[in-house]
Amino acid sequence: MIDDPIRWGILGTAGIAESSFLPALRQAGDGLAVSVASRDGERARSWAAEHDVARGVAGYEDVVADPEVEAIYVPLPNGLHAEWTIAALEAGKAVLCEKPLCVTPDETGRVLATADAASVPLWEAFVFPFHHQIERVRDALAGGRIGEVREIASRFHFVLDDPQDIRLSAELGGGSLYDVGCYPIRLARLLFDAEPDLDRAIADAVWTGSRVDTELWGALTFPGDRRLVFSCGFVAAYDTFSRVLGTEGEIRMTNPFHPEADDTFAIVRGEDVQEHAAAPAGEHSFTAAIRHIHGVLRGREQPRNLAVDEAMGNATAIEALLAAASRPTA
Repeated sequence: MIDDPIRWGILGTAGIAESSFLPALRQAGDGLAVSVASRDGERARSWAAEHDVARGVAGYEDVVADPEVEAIYVPLPNGLHAEWTIAALEAGKAVLCEKPLCVTPDETGRVLATADAASVPLWEAFVFPFHHQIERVRDALAGGRIGEVREIASRFHFVLDDPQDIRLSAELGGGSLYDVGCYPIRLARLLFDAEPDLDRAIADAVWTGSRVDTELWGALTFPGDRRLVFSCGFVAAYDTFSRVLGTEGEIRMTNPFHPEADDTFAIVRGEDVQEHAAAPAGEHSFTAAIRHIHGVLRGREQPRNLAVDEAMGNATAIEALLAAASRPTA
């Protein structure tokens, strides 16, 4: 089996599976999608035919139980992540679950305990820690290129104009903090290599009548009085600009999360600005992560950025920020 391609199953026909996961799977090599599930069997079969997936089936359980499937991608609504990630892990499948891994720390704990008991690798689909850009930024910070890092300022916004979008459903785990605000949190935890003091979390938000945050802004304090200051939302034009501010300079990233060909990161010290390409030409954002997963499953690499090591930090930070933002009650 060491030379066989990794056989993937996909739970759901979400847009991100079409736009991000499948193109990267093809680009990464060593893997193929053999099954996709939907609650609607006809939709699953149509989607499979359109996207060159071997078969479409009605019901997520059919993919989970499929003996041909080795790894499962979970792009379901946030409120369904825990249930189906646990089912996949208990079936012995490696899992790449969309972010956030779960809606609450309690759910996150149950999923991580299942992964640990099953001895099956689980990744939360933050793919940017695998990018060359982040590796170079971390090297620059370690080398003192901008002095001591004091603050990270980060934005992740886009316009969500469909009132029926599941990201506006409180019951399904919607909200801008869960959907995109989680990225600056993960970035800060990675670059500071530390966890925030949750008792000092600060946040405010704009809420819908259904208790979903459409915009949220806040701050997290890290050891040494370093801080993340961030905002996220579904109202402003697309923006992912982030700055890492140090005592002697800063690093500016036009897109630290899903960089494309025209994105850059720049190391700035006074008048000296050194600009670099953020992503290899033509490489999809998910490609490096999927390539790594294939290497792990075929014994060529040791696993990195596993959910058991990283997911709880984001889950507890999100919980603290929502509490600080005074989420309205029903």
